[in-house]
Amino acid sequence: MRNHSPGEGSPTGAYYGPESGTRWFGLWDGFFAVSYLVTAILLFLSSDSQVNGSVPIAALTLMVPWYAAVGRSLMIEDVHGPRNLVFAAGLVALFCVTTAFNLIGAFALFAVIPMLIMSLPMGSAVALATVANLCPVLVVAFIGEELGLSVWGVLPVSLLSIALSVLLGMWIKRVVRQSKERGQLIEELRHSRERVARLSHEAGISAERERLAREIHDTLAQGLTSIISLVQAAESEVRDAPDQAVNHLSLAGRVAKESLAEARDFVAALTPPALRGGSLTQAVRRQAEGLIAETGLEVRCSVRGEEKPLPMAVSVVLLRTVQEAIANVRKHARRARTVDVIVVFDRGGVRLLVRDDGEGFTPDGTQEGYGLRGMQARVEEIDGVASVTSSPGRGTTVEVSVPVTALTGEAVNG
Repeated sequence: MRNHSPGEGSPTGAYYGPESGTRWFGLWDGFFAVSYLVTAILLFLSSDSQVNGSVPIAALTLMVPWYAAVGRSLMIEDVHGPRNLVFAAGLVALFCVTTAFNLIGAFALFAVIPMLIMSLPMGSAVALATVANLCPVLVVAFIGEELGLSVWGVLPVSLLSIALSVLLGMWIKRVVRQSKERGQLIEELRHSRERVARLSHEAGISAERERLAREIHDTLAQGLTSIISLVQAAESEVRDAPDQAVNHLSLAGRVAKESLAEARDFVAALTPPALRGGSLTQAVRRQAEGLIAETGLEVRCSVRGEEKPLPMAVSVVLLRTVQEAIANVRKHARRARTVDVIVVFDRGGVRLLVRDDGEGFTPDGTQEGYGLRGMQARVEEIDGVASVTSSPGRGTTVEVSVPVTALTGEAVNG
């Protein structure tokens, strides 16, 4: 980030951006213009001769283009180099000429001192400010008798002016430093907010991709697997058992329609067709009936406790869990004869169990594909707990528990 000049915020250096810097620096331009006009008017009114009037006004007027052509850009750019010393030396020289011909020109210090402080490092600024403040003292030392003034009468004022110049310089430099730090913090905050917004956007995209992947796996992919199984069964039965083949084809058509509806509702983010117009237990029973028709297994579906209205998010997760568990039975539970699908409603919440008596496996994580991981991720989203229990020769049990706290709030709407 570019370092900003003291003058780019105000005469004291408050700056927060290019546009605001240009706007606030205009206030300093106005201050300089007012200082010039006041000093010029005082010089004009106090001059007692043409030389004493025209020379100091001319020297004072030369400060205007000198500031506009050289000093102003140095203050805005906040750079320190030989040009700064040239500008400051020329400014002090013009001030000394103005004061040498008319002591009233010392009023220009109101503009000269801040410009020195804004264009030079602190040490150099104080040194040249001291020279400028001592210039009226030197003038009084040479022509003080003509003016009725003494060095000892002017010197305390000059020393006080030097002290005030140092304090003013320290104050301006401190404000400039704080303004720069504040500007840097604002810029860092802006970058941080942009970075947070970008990361949040990327996280949202990642989460949405994960959700889409789970939805596709739990709906379309499983529906297509069921259709393939039913069509293969119908192909093998079309000659020997045409009636059974027709039943399988009819069931395949129903699954295809449901999958198409899932796809449409998936895009529109609506309620799954299996839950539309029915309860969770009814949807679970239809899944069990589909497994019976596809595999011929003995599937026992039961509901324990009094069924409660569930939030739609909970019903969707439990239905997807049943679909995933049944898909795993269809694909992996070799030698299985029976499957139990149990939905339990109690005071603690709702539980779902899908248990088969197939070969089972050792749950070391290597057998857990995307489906089981997606199922566990879904359950965690509704503050539930999912577990898979299995061992070789003893079948597999998938259990999901959703606490009662997750069933409040949306239950009525569900």
